[in-house]
Amino acid sequence: GSFWLAYQPIIALESHEVLGIEALLRWNHPTRGNLAPAQFIDLAEETGLILPIGRWVLREACARTAEWNAQRGDGRAFSVTVNLSVRQLESSSLLADVQAALAESGLLPSLLVLEITENALMHRTESTVERLHELKGIGVRLAIDDFGTGYSSLSYLQQFPVDILKIDRAFTDGLMRGTHDDALTRTIIALGDLLTLRTIAEGVEHARQHSRLRDLGCDYGQGYLFSRPLAPRDMEVLLTRGFLEIPGEAPIVLRA
Repeated sequence: GSFWLAYQPIIALESHEVLGIEALLRWNHPTRGNLAPAQFIDLAEETGLILPIGRWVLREACARTAEWNAQRGDGRAFSVTVNLSVRQLESSSLLADVQAALAESGLLPSLLVLEITENALMHRTESTVERLHELKGIGVRLAIDDFGTGYSSLSYLQQFPVDILKIDRAFTDGLMRGTHDDALTRTIIALGDLLTLRTIAEGVEHARQHSRLRDLGCDYGQGYLFSRPLAPRDMEVLLTRGFLEIPGEAPIVLRA
């Protein structure tokens, strides 16, 4: 009962519409306060507790998103992105866990995006590939997180039924420095276009990054420029208010 989810909006860089939200796990530790995943996920993986934690995250994120979508009056719907760990990806119960979360919440499968790190996919096995195809078979979308930081990007893009590439924040940071990182970001975006994959830039914190990513043709972005991860009650306030305020930009209307 000490875990909770924060939510961070994902923004369409061209239209400023809100595509969806990413669910981010937090642990409200009794003596150390709120802990980010980096402080406990490795231990959860080691002990196997990541599996029940992961099931809870799926159920909670789907239920909350379905509830918020039901409250909207414009007929539109946000998607929700949930991160998968290596152990979850290897678990034979993953498909059933996802199906249960969708069934209990009533969330459409197309509104659930499962995010897997590039490094996790490098541990791929035949059963992992089959599991990802099974997930795609029920209508769920798949995203690769931290794209560009691994060693086999091009080869596995041909093997996995991926929908979205998430550009690692190291490349987004590079847009503030020089042309080399600009070239790498441009290459990833071009690769996404070539393979008809959506691209999302992580760690967008400055208007200059926003502008450059938009010029390069990146589809979406998330980061502190748009919004920090929000507690559910703060996300509800944001949804009720109906817009995001961005320094130097016209207000972003909350549409999906």
